Amino acid sequence: MLEPREGIPPVVTDAGALTETVAAFAAGDGPVAVDAERASGYRYGQRAYLIQLRRAGAGTALIDPIACPDLTGLGDALADTEWVVHAATQDLPCLAEVGMRPTRLFDTELAGRIAGFPRVGLGPMTENVLGYSLAKEHSAVDWSTRPLPEPWLRYAALDVEVLVELRDALEQELDSQGKLEWALEEFAAIAAAPPPAPRVDPWRRTSGLHKVRRRRQLAAVRELWLLRDRMARERDVSPGRVLSDLAIVGAALAMPANAQALQALQGFGPRVHRRQLEQWLGALDRARAVPEAQLPPATAPHDGPPPPRAWADKDPVAAARLAGARAAVTALAETHGLPAENLITPDLVRRVSWEPPAEATAEAVAAALRGRGARRWQVELVAPVLAAAFAAAETAV
Repeated sequence: MLEPREGIPPVVTDAGALTETVAAFAAGDGPVAVDAERASGYRYGQRAYLIQLRRAGAGTALIDPIACPDLTGLGDALADTEWVVHAATQDLPCLAEVGMRPTRLFDTELAGRIAGFPRVGLGPMTENVLGYSLAKEHSAVDWSTRPLPEPWLRYAALDVEVLVELRDALEQELDSQGKLEWALEEFAAIAAAPPPAPRVDPWRRTSGLHKVRRRRQLAAVRELWLLRDRMARERDVSPGRVLSDLAIVGAALAMPANAQALQALQGFGPRVHRRQLEQWLGALDRARAVPEAQLPPATAPHDGPPPPRAWADKDPVAAARLAGARAAVTALAETHGLPAENLITPDLVRRVSWEPPAEATAEAVAAALRGRGARRWQVELVAPVLAAAFAAAETAV
């Protein structure tokens, strides 16, 4: 597909055009295809820089959420409409920021996973299911660019061109496999999910952090990360464009005491301005000044079970339960032709294996799974095999 069927629509950038778009989509028929383009790797945060919609009777709309930052009216107009989104959990947060929240949705990526497709990107799914080839050469461009080039707008319009058609084909496929109710439960859970809670210690996601062993060095990673995050937010650029994770880890390991030593490290070379070098050195000095009792712990705080590699020493029976549970879930997933992580989340398997019910009957395991958020279809499939795996582990150890 090289061109949208009705051509590239003009980008909605003012209140008048937005009012017309809201009216057109409110009067449309059937589900609405929704997509959003972000500027990941270029800008700070995950805000939307273009929103695309398509609905029968309304055609395609391209909306600039920077020029039109409040799309609550559009969201309200589509409140009772099923949204068709590909990889919904990626797009829903940035859509919610501008006032758009679905009450019903169909996630074509998740549908592909449950149906057992090996490649679930929008391009491969469209080609495998519908026979259309979508060009994806603009997927990683800087969508904060203004004005947006015509080839990018064409690409964006094509992303929603056949999304409803893909939804209909996947619904039929899921129904033929007996999995449609499974998928609908998953979609309902996504639509009803609360906003994600802020991450605890987000600096611990720094790539290469495993190389940092000493708590003082971890404090340096934290101080450098926090400074980088503030700079990136103030400049509205991706944090990686301010300073790479590799540079943060390298500086934390070396703990240079002066500008010359810092400049010798990768990422802090001659192109780094003197004032910035002083700021990075200040972060390292703050890490040196942290009292011993206030240094970050070697491992991140968590409310779940310990890392599985430690189970054999801490609780051999629990380790046996987990091994049996993982094998049982993998086999069950293969039987039903879907990824094990979509059958039941690995975290949920770990938690129930670490703290199983007092009597690990299928009914008790089912109650434990429901209490931790598993969907009805997951409980019905997984509870019996977990109970059997737990019983076998208790006998074997």
